Amino acid sequence: MTAKTLYKITFLTHGKVYELYAQRVESGRLWGFVEVSDLVFDVHDGLVVDPTEERLQAEFGHTRTLHLPMQSVLRVEEVEKKGQSAIRDATSGEKVVTPFPLPAKPR
Repeated sequence: MTAKTLYKITFLTHGKVYELYAQRVESGRLWGFVEVSDLVFDVHDGLVVDPTEERLQAEFGHTRTLHLPMQSVLRVEEVEKKGQSAIRDATSGEKVVTPFPLPAKPR
């Protein structure tokens, strides 16, 4: 039995850097686009909830193929296992979706 290939795709859109995982990445049939399909999301059956993963699944959960302009793709990596998906601010690099509960900031 062969393991499925897994890719980590990092791309820029609307001032945010997205990191998604998918099983297929190809040169697009549309010239100048990269096709990303078979997106992979963590399925949580327990109490632990990842708000970033939920937001990405809400946004892309019903997407069959994501057509990304080549110039927006920052990186494509073939990885051994899925890591944490992320949405970051493009200028600061800080995560846009913050896990709950928030730690108290020192005064």
